[in-house]
Amino acid sequence: MTGRWRSPRRIAALLVGAGLLAAAFGAIRLDRHVEARFQRLGEAPSRLYARPFVVRPGMDPLETGLAVHLGRVGYRLVPGPDVGHGEFAVRRDRWILGVRPFAHARGAQPGGTFLATLGPAGRIATLLGPGARPVDRVWIEPVEIGAFLGPEQRDSMPLRLADAPPRLVDAVLVTEDRRFFEHRGIDLWRILGAALANLRSGRIAEGGSTITQQLVRSVYLSRERTVWRKLQEIALALLVELRHDKEKILEAYLNHIYMAQRGGVSIHGFALASRHFFGRGVEDLSLADLALLAGMVQAPSRYSPERDAAAAKERRDLVLRLLRETDRIDATEYDVARESPLVVRPVLPDVTSASYFVDFLHRELADRFGEAALTREGFVIQTSLDLRLQALAEGIVRDRLERTERYYLSLRREESPLQAAMVVLEPRTGQLLVLVGGRDYQRSPFNRAVSARRQPGSSFKPIVALAALSQAAEPGGRMTLASVLPDEPFQQRGSWGVWSPVNHDDRFRGEVTLREALEQSLNVPFLHLAETTGLARVIATARRLGVESPLQPVLSMPLGSFELSPLEITRAYATLAAEGARVPLRSVLGILDRYGEPIEVEPVRPLQVFSPAEVYLVTSALQGAADRGTAANARFLGYRGALAAKTGSTDDFRDAWFVGYTPELTLGVWAGFDDNRRIGLPGSALALPLAIDFLSGVVERDRSRHFRRPAGVERRRIRIEKAGVCRSVIDVFLRGTAPLTECESDAGAGRSSTLPSKG
Repeated sequence: MTGRWRSPRRIAALLVGAGLLAAAFGAIRLDRHVEARFQRLGEAPSRLYARPFVVRPGMDPLETGLAVHLGRVGYRLVPGPDVGHGEFAVRRDRWILGVRPFAHARGAQPGGTFLATLGPAGRIATLLGPGARPVDRVWIEPVEIGAFLGPEQRDSMPLRLADAPPRLVDAVLVTEDRRFFEHRGIDLWRILGAALANLRSGRIAEGGSTITQQLVRSVYLSRERTVWRKLQEIALALLVELRHDKEKILEAYLNHIYMAQRGGVSIHGFALASRHFFGRGVEDLSLADLALLAGMVQAPSRYSPERDAAAAKERRDLVLRLLRETDRIDATEYDVARESPLVVRPVLPDVTSASYFVDFLHRELADRFGEAALTREGFVIQTSLDLRLQALAEGIVRDRLERTERYYLSLRREESPLQAAMVVLEPRTGQLLVLVGGRDYQRSPFNRAVSARRQPGSSFKPIVALAALSQAAEPGGRMTLASVLPDEPFQQRGSWGVWSPVNHDDRFRGEVTLREALEQSLNVPFLHLAETTGLARVIATARRLGVESPLQPVLSMPLGSFELSPLEITRAYATLAAEGARVPLRSVLGILDRYGEPIEVEPVRPLQVFSPAEVYLVTSALQGAADRGTAANARFLGYRGALAAKTGSTDDFRDAWFVGYTPELTLGVWAGFDDNRRIGLPGSALALPLAIDFLSGVVERDRSRHFRRPAGVERRRIRIEKAGVCRSVIDVFLRGTAPLTECESDAGAGRSSTLPSKG
């Protein structure tokens, strides 16, 4: 090194330059880090909501749980008759609803005061909206059923400063930082005042931190209380104030500040705290409620109304006094708020976990948007789940299985208990209303409704029947519900040996009609039917109905020897219930952004895969199965509504099924053991009671609709011959397909009712 580089002055200059350069790089890195974290303060978990509650003429408010729903979404019961938003009053013959407006994918739902007048039977006779105008329905906001919190278990709801109640902002400012809009991150006068107060009291009574300091402390720093951390806090506060305007900082504070703890989840921000403590949004809170929230910021645990109501009220009253002293409120407002009782939302028991449904949606949405987006973007995801029906189904699965185990002691297994799954769809919209994947999500989160692959057994037979009956309108097609099928010993030889299937009762009847074979779930006639119809056509029919699982053209396939999920077979029946229109499964109705603006709406796009007339023939036979066939236990259990249904069992009674539909709903139930152990009970004894318990709690007994007979179907009396006996029967046929002569004594020749040849 030359002499001039050895000069102390030169060395000092180099060191200073290097230090400044390092400081500059450090400042740049710190600024980038601070800014990146600040930008993430607007992140929030995405939230899932059930379907809105619909009030309409003809419904029974008590039977449908209207008051329960109103309570769960934070409505208050008031004496009335004057009700405000988020309030309701009940009289002997009327309900008065102060409906809050809310955003929905189908469009903004307006609020207002609605009057529901009850008739003699307790049902809504008239429904009047604002201006006493008759309306056909009223939408009430849905209940939240879940949120995608991420690993930190931090929960918040976005709140724009422009949407925050001015009284909330005032209460926060007078309590935490009156000179917020005057300082640049630190308030020297407040620090000095706090220091003097602490000296007088001999303890740390005041902190002197500004809102900006509180924000950076909660975002960037640890909880230790040292001089070095305080210096860091001041530096970061100055940096944040340099980069952002006051409104942005205040909005971040309102959204990020810690407010409460709910189990293992930390609650941040005033929007979610309002929902947590009061069950309502901040826009619906009173002045006293807003003052309570603002007062909690200093010490959320100490001033929590759930923990110490007296301390919380004292703190609330202090905030109110500060508002009055600074002329933010007048004397009347102060007196009214101060006299208000401390009323927070009671802890409501969960009516449902809906955990299987939430898990199902989590996987679906994560594939579409990515896990990170679900935990950060704050999507408002409006689902198809009907919370009342879900709660009913969960309770039925749990209670009915427990009763079954008490009655059949051999089915009681602690290590692997009896399980069940239930799926309920709205056939014409494709909406998934109920999804129960097991009897206890906490013990076993495996979703049997979606992920279990089980043999459907006889519940597949209606698909075989449709494959055959839909040929009647085609050239050469002659199969009808009155067609006669052989029911006699049947054998199939192969490399495995000889397969000799039998009926469930080990009896052969000689000859039966297709209707009788389906109503009584006879195996052997259906093997003949499938063989004549063609296995390829049976598979094609299943595909058109929505079955996607692998199907092999083997003769045992029509008896349900393959595997599929309860959701899959229920979707196939939903196409039957929708008169041949296949509607894509809809578990998400729409998605809004964090501030309620629609970003995605799921349309309904039905595809007519079979004619209503063709499907009605199968529906008619399944009605017979419910009235007098293998599903007739439904009537024995007291269900009287319109029902088309099929039970199913597999070899050795390892799986029990019920799949069916009313004019409004499609329902699928599976019951069995996860390890495929024998249960020894048919579907009519295990799955069917689960289904009927549900339908009895859902379908209004005196308002049950009937299945519509579509155009192209005629009801005819014909004569058929079975086992040499000619009989007169009445049945339904596709127009023009009813045979004119059916008995040899009538026609003098071969019967047209016998099974047509494969050619």
